[in-house]
Amino acid sequence: MGWRTWLACGLGAAVLYTLLPSGGLARTLAITVALASITVMIIGARRNRSLVAGSWYVFAAGIASWVLGDVLYPIGLPFPSWADAFYLGAYPLLTVALFRLTRQRGPVWSGNLIDAAIIAVGLGIVYWTFLIEPIVADSSTPPLTRAVIAGYPTAGVLLCAVIIPILLRPGPRTASLWLLTAGSAVTLAGNVVYTLVPEAESRLLYAGYLVAYVLFAAAAAHPSMSRPVAGDGDSLGRSRLTVLTASTLLVPAVLLIRGDWHRWGVVAVGSMVLFVLVASRMSGYVTRVDSQARQLRHLAMHDDLTGLPNRRELEHRVTVVLAAGGGCTVIVIDLAGFRHINDRLGRAAGDQALIAVGELLRSCVRDGDLAARMGADEFAVLVRSGGTAAANRLLEALRHPVQAGEHELLLTARLGLASGGAGLTATELVRRADTARYAAKSSGTPLVVHTAELDECAEAAERLGADLRHSLDDGDFTVVYQPIVALRTGRVVAVEALVRWTHPIRGQVSPADFIPVAEDNGLIVELGEWIMRTACRQFARWRAELGDTAPQYVSVNVSARQLSEPGFPDVVAGILMDTGVPAAALLVEVTETALFGGGVAIDAVESLHRAGIRIALDDFGTGHSSLGLLRAVPVDVLKVDKSFVDEITEPGRQAVIVDALIHVSNGLGLRAVAEGVETAEQADYLRELGYDCAQGWHFGRPVAQPDFGAVALIPARTAVID
Repeated sequence: MGWRTWLACGLGAAVLYTLLPSGGLARTLAITVALASITVMIIGARRNRSLVAGSWYVFAAGIASWVLGDVLYPIGLPFPSWADAFYLGAYPLLTVALFRLTRQRGPVWSGNLIDAAIIAVGLGIVYWTFLIEPIVADSSTPPLTRAVIAGYPTAGVLLCAVIIPILLRPGPRTASLWLLTAGSAVTLAGNVVYTLVPEAESRLLYAGYLVAYVLFAAAAAHPSMSRPVAGDGDSLGRSRLTVLTASTLLVPAVLLIRGDWHRWGVVAVGSMVLFVLVASRMSGYVTRVDSQARQLRHLAMHDDLTGLPNRRELEHRVTVVLAAGGGCTVIVIDLAGFRHINDRLGRAAGDQALIAVGELLRSCVRDGDLAARMGADEFAVLVRSGGTAAANRLLEALRHPVQAGEHELLLTARLGLASGGAGLTATELVRRADTARYAAKSSGTPLVVHTAELDECAEAAERLGADLRHSLDDGDFTVVYQPIVALRTGRVVAVEALVRWTHPIRGQVSPADFIPVAEDNGLIVELGEWIMRTACRQFARWRAELGDTAPQYVSVNVSARQLSEPGFPDVVAGILMDTGVPAAALLVEVTETALFGGGVAIDAVESLHRAGIRIALDDFGTGHSSLGLLRAVPVDVLKVDKSFVDEITEPGRQAVIVDALIHVSNGLGLRAVAEGVETAEQADYLRELGYDCAQGWHFGRPVAQPDFGAVALIPARTAVID
């Protein structure tokens, strides 16, 4: 049974109880509702797996004790009876359970407990003076009877002391806490009426208790009961300060009501004036503290650059929506390549661009939705309904340039989307959206919606990353070398160093699988340095052992992550010094994508080139393909991608790009190296176009020790000695 169904049926039964004639049927209905409330409460605590399930069981035990009292009371046992024992025995259980259910995690001796004590003492004095003391002073009544009679108002004081701070709690409430608060308010009203107006209509009074039972059970059955209490329940707001002041004024008020003016009148009036003055002074202090607290909370929950809510506020708002039982969508936005703006135009321009994006997102969201900045160049949007449509609107808005000062910038957005409802935590929903965002960024897709398969891929990448770390420490990586051949002579003139990973369990792992993971988690920096050092050591041994037959240089790939590392040129210089390899014998291969953003990467390449190290532009034509890059960056070698080489011997295809690139290389004074040559026909065609060097499986696969003395496999009609 859902909590809504239970609430409707339970409240309907309470109303029906007031309409039925007195007798067995009404009594049976009341007991049934009470027992059903206990059952629903226990089932809700077990099903929702609450962190405070034990307190709900204690609460259910208190209600059960009340119900046992209801069962025994109509029998007509002499007062006091076992019915009174069960009634009074329920109050300690209910008091402890209510306090534990409504307080936040932290020290038990907190402001809530102190407030409850102040209220209990104030009300206790009133109860003692006007209700309990006359009972205790009546010596004609047996002691047990007097104790039981005095116990009812005393227990009511304890329950009021816990319930009143609940009613005055500031901050947001979950649906479960609202139901618990409503049940507590009904219980408090019933106790006050029963204590002050004993002749009140008992059927209406008991119907009120039935309503409280139903509300308590609905609070336990609601899914939000599994979440901790939110808000600052320990804060001293105006309403709570007013109640505490009224509680302290009860003591002098009792003196005035008792009429002992000659001895205590002046003291009572003076005490009341002092209490009011102190409370007024405290009220000003509380107002100032509340104002400062709001300012601090705003600073803690908002981004100071864009003014948008930050990740904490986003997760808080998502928690509130999910706790209310509604569904929502989180869209995480990544501005691909944003760091290049900071590198090229400076931090000020980057900040202005972020502010412009923040304003754009704020103008795109609807009322009730939320735009937030997650950090760096990441933003997020909380959407209550229509998540996919909202994502498409954001994509359309972000396709247009944003104005950052005097610069008009076109940003590329990658969006990840995840939807969820009750039963899902805010942290998990944001994580899913972030996983989808990462998938969009990796694949270059504008929008990716979260699926279970994305989580599996992310977990697999995490496990692969952990294995990378272990294999780096255990020495599971090796370096192999692919020959680079002079097309006219067939001689191996150079080698390209390539990494291979033999995992003890996975076996051979493809570089296409582990290099992106290493790029993402940063291990590529350590791995890349190890590859370069290993290749340079091997090259130095070849030169010492083979002399003139050794390769002229060794080529090593360098990632964008390595180029962006501070001091990378110094690391390369240190490797050359340690291994004794001349700078001109090292060729560093970089990709177009790594250099297109400019900034730190280009500075590193220029530093390497000034040190005498040669630079190759790898996979040319597959990245941003800016010919201007060839003039802006000091490049010595142009490596033509395999995808273009594959086309030159296919029927009906023309080698337009390969032909154009050799002319570009010759015109700029660069050496062109064709990659991925697999057939003699391709090698022959490239030689006729004017290419000097090539590499690929046609000349030999990557191995640990290439045979530099052998003539590479090239067409017979081109195998001539210059």
